[in-house]
Amino acid sequence: MSIRHGLLALLERGQMYGYQLRAAFEESTGSTWPLNIGQVYTTLARLERDGLVRPLPENESGQRPYEITDAGRADLALWFATPISRADRPRDELSIKLALALTTPGVDVRSVVQTQRTATMRALQEFTRLKYTSDKPEDLPWRLVLDAMIFQTEAEVRWLDHCETSLVRHRPAPIRAVDHPEAVDRAGEEARR
Repeated sequence: MSIRHGLLALLERGQMYGYQLRAAFEESTGSTWPLNIGQVYTTLARLERDGLVRPLPENESGQRPYEITDAGRADLALWFATPISRADRPRDELSIKLALALTTPGVDVRSVVQTQRTATMRALQEFTRLKYTSDKPEDLPWRLVLDAMIFQTEAEVRWLDHCETSLVRHRPAPIRAVDHPEAVDRAGEEARR
């Protein structure tokens, strides 16, 4: 999710200053995506620069609230109307890690998979426990975020099962000299002697 659009959605509810935006963001996402206040103010500065929000005069407590502009509403409406593409999502560090583990000498890939499986199962148990802590209607946004996290974690467990099965069938290709530049250097030195 874009912090930019998250803040615009919160400002659509009404004027807020930085700390209110941070608290509302964390409340809306069930604290699954903690924001630091620096991210909030940096994003507000960019939104202001782009004409999507405008600062209001400081209140009596010295806080400067912001409000969404018409351009900000249009940008937010477009974001809500546009599906998120797979290319817009962050890279999957776990799949990259396993791909590199397979090609890095001395790495026990099965151990990497098992360590991840243990951590993923713990996370799944915690998410499931959290799911049953509240069923109040006002908790629906948080429960939907939590459900998405549960489904993603369950999918990760299935993918790790697939990885394990694939590792059992995997026969590594023989290592060739061109795969290891130091071997090519040694071969060249020996040929020159």
